[in-house]
Amino acid sequence: MITNYQTGHDAEKTAAEYLKKRNFKIRELNWRTRFCEIDIVAEKDNIIYFVEVKYRKNNSQGTGLEYITKSKLKKMRFAADLWVSSNNWEKDYQMAALAIDNQTITFVDNI
Repeated sequence: MITNYQTGHDAEKTAAEYLKKRNFKIRELNWRTRFCEIDIVAEKDNIIYFVEVKYRKNNSQGTGLEYITKSKLKKMRFAADLWVSSNNWEKDYQMAALAIDNQTITFVDNI
């Protein structure tokens, strides 16, 4: 039986491969603290992208991107600020999302 954890982990690996093919360097996969987590920390052109990965087997209950609420964005920004601080990152960074829906991948930066 495939668990939700395994499905999510597989989706994050697929997302990382997608980003690598588009010249992103994957700096962290599943970065976690006891306070927060970031699915993927990627870098391209001296910009760090904090990527939330959302997988949906089908769109019957909405797309993956529709699940990124204001509350989720607030949590993402908190995690990003913590990562930036703990890694002494002084360059640009932004929030991004990657949705995997019905075999389609959609990447949205600067959310």
